[in-house]
Amino acid sequence: MNADKTDCLLVIDVQYDFMPDGALAVPRGDEVVPVINRLAPAFSHVVLTQDWHPAGHASFASSHAGMQPFGLTRLEYGEQVLWPDHCVQDTQGAALHADLYVPHARLVLRKGHHAGVDSYSAFMEADRTTRTGLAGYLREHGVRRVFCVGLATDFCVAWSALDARMAGFDVVVIEDACRAIDLDGSLAEAWRDMSAAGVVRMTSEQVLDEKRAGRSVPNHL
Repeated sequence: MNADKTDCLLVIDVQYDFMPDGALAVPRGDEVVPVINRLAPAFSHVVLTQDWHPAGHASFASSHAGMQPFGLTRLEYGEQVLWPDHCVQDTQGAALHADLYVPHARLVLRKGHHAGVDSYSAFMEADRTTRTGLAGYLREHGVRRVFCVGLATDFCVAWSALDARMAGFDVVVIEDACRAIDLDGSLAEAWRDMSAAGVVRMTSEQVLDEKRAGRSVPNHL
């Protein structure tokens, strides 16, 4: 199978708090695990991300008196959705799913560790100024195309895909290797935004077929 060294599989937030019965459950979130396990061997370069919040994070509803999860507030950088406490550092909920099998992953990038700033994207925090360093890391390793999978399609996956495009990478979102929260139409909006930015939408079988054939997956052009 063709493992193009200019491709990177970006596995986003496959953690217990995003699984069914987790603190911030993504419906059917556990279904991405076997799909990602099938995809990963086709990529020589895999990066994992891990939501990693300190207790009392500013994005938690519990940090704001009288506020409930999924309400809105304003932080210094703008409007913020308030979430249930989730992915608190060094808790079981923050752990990567035990069945996720990507032994050759080169990097685990922890995001959301700044107490006052939320972080959806693997590339940039929600204040839109604080960078994670992932874009520079990928460029130094010769990556030109990023394949995004994980949780949730309409939040961390979409934000990561859009920021990867903004950083100059070709981007594919592998639809069946993601699941969404779909909060007030957020999934449809995310796909519209990604399509407008030139993000390619594919299935895992389409990607694997291209890899087997040794052809490059078409970019946004």
